[in-house]
Amino acid sequence: MQAHHTGATDIVMSTNPDVVVLREGTEGLSMESYAETLREQLPSLAIEHARTPREERDLIEQARIATGITIDEELVARADNLELFACTFAGTEHVPVETLAEHGVAVTNAGGIHAPGIAEQTIGNVLVFARNLHEGWRRKRNHEWRHFQSQELAGSTVAIVGLGSIGQEIVRRLEGFDVDTVGVRYTPAKGGPTDEVVGFDENAIHDAFARSEYVVLACPLTDLTRGLVGEAELATLPPNAVVVNAARGPIVDTDALVSALQSNKIRGAALDVTDPEPLPADHPLWDLENCLITPHTGGHTPKHWDRLAAIVAHNIDALESDGELENVVS
Repeated sequence: MQAHHTGATDIVMSTNPDVVVLREGTEGLSMESYAETLREQLPSLAIEHARTPREERDLIEQARIATGITIDEELVARADNLELFACTFAGTEHVPVETLAEHGVAVTNAGGIHAPGIAEQTIGNVLVFARNLHEGWRRKRNHEWRHFQSQELAGSTVAIVGLGSIGQEIVRRLEGFDVDTVGVRYTPAKGGPTDEVVGFDENAIHDAFARSEYVVLACPLTDLTRGLVGEAELATLPPNAVVVNAARGPIVDTDALVSALQSNKIRGAALDVTDPEPLPADHPLWDLENCLITPHTGGHTPKHWDRLAAIVAHNIDALESDGELENVVS
């Protein structure tokens, strides 16, 4: 055992942990609270939070599971017993996946834990445009009691690009709004929860966009989806259409979107992600009244650690029982 000194008290830290929570936090959330949540879900295991680089180096040598934003190759080289790295992000582009694979370490991600929050924010953005609430907010700011007109969401067509965990949560929340839904996915033969499912080929995309009042982007950023919504696609959208990007900024051609919004080729856009990101303070999107912007906060949820810890707990059980891991990164 080694003593971890905090100044006021000494916390006894196991040098033989089962799980090491690495020190770098995410989204302003405490990694110590993550470690506590893991201890609640896995009371029979020794779970340690490494607060310094030295503690990471010492603790990783015996740990079977490590979890955090990423793990550097120096730590991987010291981790002779490591079987699993559980990334606290959905994206793992920053994780040395190949190096971990060479050392026989499985990698999982946090995919799905943000889906409920992103889905709720997406529905909120759709309703803002349906009821023209942002115009009401502007008039309140100006102390102006003057009526304005709104639309109804009912009877609209909503295209959801991407039917993964986020897309499915969005579709589930749309069920009570009396809308028609078109899902766009890589393999349309799989079907999905939408009224109709089409693929990513150009003709199918344009056909779906041409009859949609709302286009919701909930797909991963890949070579196929980068620039998916560009000048041609925006020209296909009806003039009363709204684009909601809950995915990644580069899926939309920003210059083409600015042009479409400025010339009223589409009714509006709601962006939780942008390209570039962060959006520069002098960017024209900030000043467009028909563009709602949030700073990539759609996935924030107070249940972040609870949901992630549940995935990690499942996967530790799977390691013990030779079962199937959840959220494996290939």
